[in-house]
Amino acid sequence: MSARKYFGTDGIRGRVGKGVISADFVLRVGNALGRVLVERNGGQPTVVIGKDTRISGYMFESALEAGLVAAGVNVQLIGPMPTPAVAFLAHTLGADAGIVISASHNPHYDNGIKFFSGEGEKLDDATELALEAAMDQPFSTVESEQLGKAMRARDAVGRYIEFCKASVPRDFYLRGLKIVLDCAHGATYHVAPLLFRELGADVVAIGAEPNGVNINDGVGSTHIDNLSRKVVEVGADLGIAFDGDGDRVLMVDDTGAAVDGDGLLYLLAKAWQASGRLRGPVVGTLMTNYGLEQALEQLGIAFVRANVGDRYVHQALVEGNGVLGGEASGHILCLDRATTGDAIVSALQVLEVLGRDGASLRQALQGLAQVPQKTINVRLESGAREVVSSASVQEALAAAQQAVAGRGRAFLRPSGTEPVVRVTVEADEAGLMSATLEALADAVRSAAAQV
Repeated sequence: MSARKYFGTDGIRGRVGKGVISADFVLRVGNALGRVLVERNGGQPTVVIGKDTRISGYMFESALEAGLVAAGVNVQLIGPMPTPAVAFLAHTLGADAGIVISASHNPHYDNGIKFFSGEGEKLDDATELALEAAMDQPFSTVESEQLGKAMRARDAVGRYIEFCKASVPRDFYLRGLKIVLDCAHGATYHVAPLLFRELGADVVAIGAEPNGVNINDGVGSTHIDNLSRKVVEVGADLGIAFDGDGDRVLMVDDTGAAVDGDGLLYLLAKAWQASGRLRGPVVGTLMTNYGLEQALEQLGIAFVRANVGDRYVHQALVEGNGVLGGEASGHILCLDRATTGDAIVSALQVLEVLGRDGASLRQALQGLAQVPQKTINVRLESGAREVVSSASVQEALAAAQQAVAGRGRAFLRPSGTEPVVRVTVEADEAGLMSATLEALADAVRSAAAQV
């Protein structure tokens, strides 16, 4: 497969005003996508554009709109909406593609562009490569009578809320539950509180007052302590934290203890196995906690590890005919309910299990014992893959894996975007984990000094 020039593992991302995340380049991106769609689909295609709450979203929304319209593509604008809402609306509105303007959990000074097909799924490799090739071609404008039109999509919020409700049984309700929602001052700030209140919950919303520059600033799934304190303070039954674009979810139990994506996967896998809903393997990543793997094995549930990134989790689920997968960071895929990772839908699946079983979040996690895990990023001058493949590092890796055999894992991940080797060790005893990690990291540092 050809190397990507502009795309990372999840679209295009960077610092606002720099390189590919500049208004002039994003204008070209819109035009390139438009030309690819016209060439492939013919006629006058339609693209749905959504965004999170970053102030730069206005600029990039206008740039994409202009580039697409110039290529002869119609545009439907839905404003600030969660990333999975764009995937859903692209499909339900009969669009040819969907675009999300967001840098997910990053600070406001970053932004990015994510793409979905007309089926509401991430673009395949062939389409990404065709889009990259088109980006390097000159900007072009069709004849005036062939220009596209731009309009606001009607009732995008209402459509998405009904989609989320349809992911749980018709008699599902949240009356009697007090829930704290942390919306990260991001794309879920209006949709999530409205939906959960419609379902009957007593909602306390935090991180729901975006101003364009406060997205993910001390709030959301990357700052879970804020939610933990609020849950205890108001005496809530649980808390739910979203990231800036609404495709990650973490939770907090009634004591303020955080529950990561691995915990949510365990809860869902166990319940779905019992109800017959689970099929295929549960898919995690290289970073999925060893404790989850062991707990699933004890339940007789098959488990598969994919590369880090929800794109790769999705691929493994499709290949294995599975429906449940995710990452510790909170990307949870419920493919029998949504085409992509959807934080709100995933949260509803957890709450449906708790309501059906009459259990608290804390009670539902009994049986899962996560082991201590830590990663050290060893920064190099260059040659991350060369360092990892060196004889001394491979010998040290074998020794580390032997040290934690049957009790955890040890592995190395050379970064694909920067000169860094990520050294990760997990074990059922913190002292063993720390000692093994330091020894392996020292071996990587020593080898790097000799490159």
